Amino acid sequence: MGVEENSGTTDTVVKDGTEAGAREATALAARTVVYPVAPGYRVNVRRGPGTQYGIVRTLPAGSSVPVYCQKAGERVSGPYGTSNIWNNIASGEFVSDTYIRTGSDGYIAPRCD
Repeated sequence: MGVEENSGTTDTVVKDGTEAGAREATALAARTVVYPVAPGYRVNVRRGPGTQYGIVRTLPAGSSVPVYCQKAGERVSGPYGTSNIWNNIASGEFVSDTYIRTGSDGYIAPRCD
């Protein structure tokens, strides 16, 4: 399903004709907040909330990530302290909160299921 802009308007229309769906997707994107990775760090993204989970990818230094939900897991130390909070940044992808500058030592997003 593609998205196209209507010329002369600010409405976005999804090609299947659901303008309401396009507005909802745009509103969700506008609400998504991204948080920076600690300066100078490349951070391993894992399949679950702990270092025992496999590495999915590595975030490059200087990147920012969304935090969709958070989950308690392995307690680790990083540049922003020691915590057992892990941030879900995509489906099946977690990074320790101690490497992401969220501005809080506690939860800033809903708990993951």
